[in-house]
Amino acid sequence: MIEEKKITEVIIRSYSEKLLKHLENDVLIAGSGPSGLVAAYYLAKNGVKTAILEKKLSIGGGIWGGGMMFNSIVVQEEGKEILEEFGIPHQEVSPGYFVADAVLVATLLASRALLAGAVIFNGIYLEDVILKEGRVGGAVINWSAVEVAGLHVDPLTLHSRFLIDATGHDAEVVKVLQEKSKVKLKTPSGKMEGERSMWADKAENFVASNTREVFPGLIVAGMAANATFGGPRMGPIFGGMFLSGKRAAEIILEEIRG
Repeated sequence: MIEEKKITEVIIRSYSEKLLKHLENDVLIAGSGPSGLVAAYYLAKNGVKTAILEKKLSIGGGIWGGGMMFNSIVVQEEGKEILEEFGIPHQEVSPGYFVADAVLVATLLASRALLAGAVIFNGIYLEDVILKEGRVGGAVINWSAVEVAGLHVDPLTLHSRFLIDATGHDAEVVKVLQEKSKVKLKTPSGKMEGERSMWADKAENFVASNTREVFPGLIVAGMAANATFGGPRMGPIFGGMFLSGKRAAEIILEEIRG
């Protein structure tokens, strides 16, 4: 016989155990878009305790809509290695231009990251960061529904050695750190430079080369890197986003391994 009480008990116990296990992490990733999922995969694959915080219920960031809701995405030659690593079907439709189904990309990136050992806490947003002795040491979190409803509910915290801002165009983690703590970032101006208008070729190169630590303990990846360091947007081409996620993981792995 199926009991409603038992269903509820199993869900509460399972989620609570997962959350308790991740009060302390090696890496927290804010955002489950392409760069965040790729970073999580490479970190977890290498034994790094990794959790993703996603403010929406759905994962995948801007992948789902492809270009203007034509749910296909483009990946250039340099990013093809990620499609192959994740087992994502793709087709070369023009020299150096590979097309993939946006839904398959989103679901396979997520499933590979989870199967590698990462976890995703969805419906949770990063309200603030933990900042001690000049270093980011974790996330201050709350339910996204609390923010939407405008309720006055105190948050909880998750701790980590590193935090990746993979929140996309808004660079939400960098923004909250800058606005609340008035810190100096590792940018030319010491502040967020802001995202520029579209230039796909420049943006694709910019995002990978500017995936780096912007403040001790905080690394920017994906469009958050472009927004932080003043790069242009690139539209529905994702090779740079994939490579940015991989680069973020490499930076952290280098630090952890010494």
